[in-house]
Amino acid sequence: MKKVFIIAAAVLAMVGCTKKENQVMTNEEKVVALMKAIETGANEPIAYINADKYIQHNLGAEDGLAGFGKLLAGLADYPEKATVNTVRVFQDGDYVVAHTDYNFFGPKVGFDIFRFEDGLIVEHWDNLMSTPATANPSGHTCFDGATEITDLDKTEANKAIVRGFVHDVLMGEHPENLTSYYEGNNYIQHNAQIADGLDGLGAALAAMAEAGVAMVYDTNHIILGKGNFVLSVSEGSFGGQHTSFYDLFRVENGKIAEHWDVIETIAPEAERKNGNGKFCF
Repeated sequence: MKKVFIIAAAVLAMVGCTKKENQVMTNEEKVVALMKAIETGANEPIAYINADKYIQHNLGAEDGLAGFGKLLAGLADYPEKATVNTVRVFQDGDYVVAHTDYNFFGPKVGFDIFRFEDGLIVEHWDNLMSTPATANPSGHTCFDGATEITDLDKTEANKAIVRGFVHDVLMGEHPENLTSYYEGNNYIQHNAQIADGLDGLGAALAAMAEAGVAMVYDTNHIILGKGNFVLSVSEGSFGGQHTSFYDLFRVENGKIAEHWDVIETIAPEAERKNGNGKFCF
């Protein structure tokens, strides 16, 4: 508990002292620096959080800046040093999305979303899962693949394509439209269980059906994107468990070309450390 108070004191001391720095750093850079602080222990990036407004949607963390401080204190007690490598990051309006290779309490794949007001972080959502031990059937990991953001002039069009795919295919409104979202069988897949191409997707879905495992998307909460990268956040169930789906797509020439995802079981209310909800965008 002593470490929590030390961190909290450092946080309060730093808030407001980097106003000039906030003016020159992009929100994307602030997010990368804040998450890297989990690894380095640097106090300065904590000043990018608005101490008076911070809302936490990670259900395993207490609300506010005090909850963030307790998370850092817990990591300090962990025998293995935490590592953080943000692979992809982009901004859409007030939101910044990060795709990150974590190692804290074991290797993890994470998507984080931060909402900014006046250059400071006021809200945070995430989806985390353990990093698969092996590559998928096509040899891809959860992190490799394209990283360059292109086609900035196509952001809204690409978001519309992903929105349509989520509703038509993932939510099952018009499954017959599946092939229209892809350029033939050309499709790079980073899900650990699925091979590339529509052939790989079809084989994985058939195997799930044979095993009696249902993956259901009930609600799409938000679509965020920049250029050729678009993130979809949805709620549903997987294998009968309440589930949060974060799906990142790369769109090329009007078609879905690449996909990464994180699937997380949502904690029941009795186990949650805050009452802010997993979504609530």
